[in-house]
Amino acid sequence: MTITNLIRFDNLRGDIFGGITTAIVSIPLALTFGVAAVDNPVAGLYGAVFVGFLAALFGGTPTLISEPTGPMTVVMTTIVASFTAANPENGLAMAFTVVMLAGIFQIVFGFFKLGKYITLMPYSVISGFMSGIGVILIILQIAPFLGQKAPKAGVLGTIQSLPELLNKINPNELFLGALALLIIFLMPSRWKRFCPPQLLALVVGTVVALLFFGDDNIRVIGQIPVGLPTLKMPTFTAVQTVKIFADAFMLAILGCIDTLLTAVIADSLTRTEHNSNKELVGQGIGNLVSGLCGGLPGAGATMGTVVNIQTGAKTALSGITRALVLLTIVLGAAPLMQNIPMAVLAGIAIKVGIDILDWSFLKRAHVVSKRATLIMYGVLLLTVFVDLIVAVFVGVFIANILTIERLSELQSKEVKTITDADDAIHLSQEEKELLNQGQGQVLLFYLSGPMIFGVAKAIGREHAAMSNVGAVILDLTDVPMLGVTACLAIENVVLEALDKGRVVYIVGAAGSTRNRLQKFGVLDRLPLDHLVSERRLALAKALVELNLPVARPVVGAAPESSHY
Repeated sequence: MTITNLIRFDNLRGDIFGGITTAIVSIPLALTFGVAAVDNPVAGLYGAVFVGFLAALFGGTPTLISEPTGPMTVVMTTIVASFTAANPENGLAMAFTVVMLAGIFQIVFGFFKLGKYITLMPYSVISGFMSGIGVILIILQIAPFLGQKAPKAGVLGTIQSLPELLNKINPNELFLGALALLIIFLMPSRWKRFCPPQLLALVVGTVVALLFFGDDNIRVIGQIPVGLPTLKMPTFTAVQTVKIFADAFMLAILGCIDTLLTAVIADSLTRTEHNSNKELVGQGIGNLVSGLCGGLPGAGATMGTVVNIQTGAKTALSGITRALVLLTIVLGAAPLMQNIPMAVLAGIAIKVGIDILDWSFLKRAHVVSKRATLIMYGVLLLTVFVDLIVAVFVGVFIANILTIERLSELQSKEVKTITDADDAIHLSQEEKELLNQGQGQVLLFYLSGPMIFGVAKAIGREHAAMSNVGAVILDLTDVPMLGVTACLAIENVVLEALDKGRVVYIVGAAGSTRNRLQKFGVLDRLPLDHLVSERRLALAKALVELNLPVARPVVGAAPESSHY
């Protein structure tokens, strides 16, 4: 997919209208996120401009709108707080270096075609992580919502400072924040088609503050610099290098998840298919440039993308139009925003945090799966009170371990050993007769399905329970994949059987299963005619080699015949 595939001019009206509409939707959110993350509203606007323009130009989803999002802002907030606390002089510069490096990571992910793997994680982990980010965003906005400056210690600092914050409430700012929330929550749906509720809350809150609280000490955005940004050069220190890379990797992964999930939503609305790897490259270029220009990191924004599509956009021209409209605002209209109250922005941010919470899964997770519920709430709590990176890795690790345990448990049921015909294995009438003629001396060891490492324990258990038999038949006909650990377990079965003088036959080993056994040298330990393609032949051969009578002759059962 090339740029020309994404940008067309056959839908000019719809794309331009979509771009202008989404630009209007973006203004209050960009200002809110800029203040929340780096106490600078223009940083949010820069992020919306540069990530939005470059992701639209180089990305792989024509209708996707990219900008600073709630999850990305929360992560950026924690990054800025940690770096400025450790290094007040260069902390902010290092935080923007993290944004640049995150963009480079995303470009690498796209270049090596890792897009399809980014979202390959349990939904319970994604849900817990996103809900945790929503909780963080809400908690961090409590202080400005109440009319006070946010504590520097982040979530824990805000929780510890709650008694003091409640004792020093600024009623005027609380009123403005509550007014913004009420407008967003109570605005009729039919009105939302003509004016975004966030923008209406921003305008009404600002007008009310100017008319009724002009002489009071209301905290406002203040002066916003007009013009193009000053470039931020990458800043590293030896002590913080590891943390910079770790935070950048986490920011990149979150941006990829946020973007690709939104791209899937865009696909469902437009009945098209995005190019995930190209999209990651576009996002990476956007975040790299945004970091260089002092802008917030961005990702695909669900609300902006849905509005863009609903207003008629079909190509990337809409995203480019939106970015140019925002750039015009940054260059010329920024002074008009300096009287916006901080409490109004806090109210808008709280609504964003509430929307990030995965209410759908939170309400029914305990009904769907207790394990999923525990993982989700565990990740949520780790996200809020410990660390974002720890939360994701612990959640993915536990979820994968539980999944492997469950798969191993299910696959273990497909490891069966029998010495006489029963219902444990589906046998033909001829196979049943041959097995019964073995008089308990022939053990049929049947395996089915992918033999992952968790099944090795079941193989070992069945092996340990082997009775004193004369022949062992390993049936691998229904094994499409043989893992290393399971292969070692099978090797142990073969070696012990041979050491005890038992006859061993392997049935149906083909393709990758046969290659794995060959590489481990298992097949080299058996005569060539002990590798057969059908179970009935192995049963007949075993009876002949044990000198047991065969009631019905079987074609190819003679010991000297070869099937490989």
